Amino acid sequence: MPDSLDPPAAARTQTNRARRSTGRSVLSDVAKLAGVSTATVSRVYNEPDKVSANVRERVEHAALTLNWFPNAAGRALASTRSHIAGIIIPTLDDRVFASQVSGMQAAFAARGITLVLGCSNYDPAQALTQVRAMLARGVEAMAVVGEAHPAELFDALRLYRVPYAVTYAYRKDSPHTCIGFDNHAAYAEITEHLIGLGHRAFAVCIQPTRDNDRVQARVAGIRATLERHGLAVRPEHMFEGESTMGFGRRSLRTIWQASGERPTAIICGNDHIALGVLREAEELGIAIPGELSVTGFDDLEMAQEIRPALTTMRVDTYEIGQLAAQYLLDTLDGKRPLHGHEVHALFQLRQSTGPAAR
Repeated sequence: MPDSLDPPAAARTQTNRARRSTGRSVLSDVAKLAGVSTATVSRVYNEPDKVSANVRERVEHAALTLNWFPNAAGRALASTRSHIAGIIIPTLDDRVFASQVSGMQAAFAARGITLVLGCSNYDPAQALTQVRAMLARGVEAMAVVGEAHPAELFDALRLYRVPYAVTYAYRKDSPHTCIGFDNHAAYAEITEHLIGLGHRAFAVCIQPTRDNDRVQARVAGIRATLERHGLAVRPEHMFEGESTMGFGRRSLRTIWQASGERPTAIICGNDHIALGVLREAEELGIAIPGELSVTGFDDLEMAQEIRPALTTMRVDTYEIGQLAAQYLLDTLDGKRPLHGHEVHALFQLRQSTGPAAR
């Protein structure tokens, strides 16, 4: 069996001939290109646990090279429609992604299309695996959250000619169709608000930046805005962690127990983290916003109900889902929709921010 994933020239010529004569690759073409039997190809897709990882990778690569789908997807392609769309979200634990999925599902259901959900758990390799699995089942449109995915993921979507959209993020110069908001601009606006209140010492409590282009853009927005004013976040005041109240509480306790200058404002990556900061501030007897201003992001229902109410940003994630679905439906209908759509994040000024303490 060949060791390389790149098929030799002779094999490529053979398979190209087969495709020209039939108009579509068949299972035997994949087997020949991968250097395995047709039974092994079938087993890769029906009983993958019985095939070694090396063989499975060779077969999947051959199938991708020949633009071949397993039987279920093949039947869908024969009728030109599978009536299945897919979306990959990073986590099932965040309301903002559930809202986006709900918006997409409603729009697709109105057209008789089933939305299949995958969760990557913030792992790019998992996202790639799930997209490939959906392509193998004939998905005809795809949405993925953010741009931080392997190039192979987008290559596969283009190769299979499946229209896709990147959601929950927006960049004018992105090579992908983006339907979401500008994370960099949103956090620049939050930072400018705090600077305008006289704050000069900042802390940041945010989700992990690794493999997350949205969080990377948020941190870049904070840093760039501070730099324009000759300011910066001290390394000991920069915290990355899980999107939980517990992380917010631990971060504030660490800051307040350390020696040295304390920040007068904390910028949080979402409302859960900010709510944790507010809860710990109450425990430590820190006046909000007299001694410390706090901001969140997402505008959860609880953000308005607590006291002091949380200054945050609101994004209509349901609308993002609806717009993404409409873009994909228009593309499937042969229309030429606009390349991307920016949904603006709206600043919600409440009681958790105020003038910096002298």
